[in-house]
Amino acid sequence: MRQETKCIQAGYNPGNGDPRMIPIIQSTTFKYDTSEDMGKLFDLEASGYFYSRLQNPTSDYVAAKICALEGGSAAMLTSSGQAANFFAVFNLAQAGDHVISSASIYGGTYNLFNVTMRKMGIDFTFVDPDCSEEELNEAFKPNTKCVFGETIANPALTVFDFEKFSKAAHDHGVPLIVDNTFATPVNCRPFEWGTDIVTHSTTKYMDGHDATVGGCIVDSGKFDWMAHKEKFPGLCTPDESYHGITYAEKFGQEGAYITKATAQLMRDFGAVQSPVNAYLLNLGLESLAVRMKRHCENALKLAEFLEANDKVSWVEYPGLPSNKYYERAKKYMPEGTCGVISFGVKGGRKAAEEFMKHLKVAIIATHVADAHSCVLHPASSTHRQLSDEELVAAGVAPDLVRFSCGIENIEDIIEDVSKALESI
Repeated sequence: MRQETKCIQAGYNPGNGDPRMIPIIQSTTFKYDTSEDMGKLFDLEASGYFYSRLQNPTSDYVAAKICALEGGSAAMLTSSGQAANFFAVFNLAQAGDHVISSASIYGGTYNLFNVTMRKMGIDFTFVDPDCSEEELNEAFKPNTKCVFGETIANPALTVFDFEKFSKAAHDHGVPLIVDNTFATPVNCRPFEWGTDIVTHSTTKYMDGHDATVGGCIVDSGKFDWMAHKEKFPGLCTPDESYHGITYAEKFGQEGAYITKATAQLMRDFGAVQSPVNAYLLNLGLESLAVRMKRHCENALKLAEFLEANDKVSWVEYPGLPSNKYYERAKKYMPEGTCGVISFGVKGGRKAAEEFMKHLKVAIIATHVADAHSCVLHPASSTHRQLSDEELVAAGVAPDLVRFSCGIENIEDIIEDVSKALESI
């Protein structure tokens, strides 16, 4: 099936007389006839459910749809995109280990890595996404466990060089993890370009309606854990906290990573997505392909308007021919990138704040990538924990305005932005 069809059909196949829509299994627990039956579940000898803190059928149906869209082997939903990125990395790295990340990533993820996970004893090196191959290779250490990046960075809109980063990661025997939130699998399939694990904040385009917070992790099933077993003891040696199971041996390349994340991390952290949220997410997924086309069309037209406006000092949008990432975006995302534009208003921070006050269609909100047009000044909101030096390193200029084009009529969006610029 093509992506548009997968958005509707993948993940759930109702049988004769079954509900057409994915059912909401709103239950914490599940009944079994014998202790032996339940014991098989705890030993991972049989498939099934026993407690919704680990897994729930509704969530698994939706995870299967996202897995199909990405072309992966296994997937799991989480309570948020932050939880997805935390689990994705922590499933591989522990105290004393090292991780390489692109410096151009979402401020919340940067803070998760640079502050919280450092407190857990994991070291991080942040590299310029446009660094040379030599500079990237120099960042690796004997205890490096993975490499992390974003397909389209939020909000810098840096387009990730998949092939450069995947080659370096694989040359050093570690997987590449990529957050594909902004592009979605409708516009980019990172597994086709050497990525091993994909994460999403499903809160954004996948839900698309400001209705649910959630995240997802998808495994490609292609990384050979046992070939590098000395680097990944959590996957390649017995887990004494779970009956001595060696995940890579029992579940192979296609199932080890997600099974460990479920049986170990979800068991202990419980950052599960609720069945109702998963159900609402599925409704968003069904229209994802249609909406992404409109988001991209609107964003390109607005970016062209902004580029020609004398009140605007600069515009970043990978769909513009003038953008430094235009050719790379065309290569990895030939059908379009995303609906988010970053630009600067002449006059700096004060002018940006004045501009935002006069918007009527677009709302000021700490959100992005949904049906409604919204706008944000990251330096004073989502990235306010970063110093000016860290802002620059993350590709977030102090005057940067992040504008997320919704699916409203583009003429209304442009008129709204035009009048707000005139008010400065």
